[in-house]
Amino acid sequence: KNKIGALIVVEQNSPLDEYTESGISINANLTSELICSLFWPGSPTHDGAIIIRGNEILTAGCLLPLTSSQMSDKRLGTRHMSAIGITEETDALVIVVSEETGTISIAEKGNLTRFLNREALETRLFSLYKESTS
Repeated sequence: KNKIGALIVVEQNSPLDEYTESGISINANLTSELICSLFWPGSPTHDGAIIIRGNEILTAGCLLPLTSSQMSDKRLGTRHMSAIGITEETDALVIVVSEETGTISIAEKGNLTRFLNREALETRLFSLYKESTS
């Protein structure tokens, strides 16, 4: 709604320790208020990714690998290229919010699904939670 960009990496089976080292250690319970403050424009962690393990935000301001694939949409920026890049190397799920448009996307297995609404995002996250608990 406020068009605050975000890059949220949800760790699954592949450990993301290599990427957490590039960020600022947070080690705090996952809350929407904390996520908003970490991506608030002007904050030191605004441009990097946060990495989530379980119900905890491990780090913020992390650098991720960029995809080497050619992007079909030239309007996609570094956040989207990073989201695809990390999912090409790991099994992480990444939520991307475009700072310019507010568009929500999910990257998985090197693919980007764009223009998700809140309900579609919630459905995917709930199914991810079910997968991890079964």
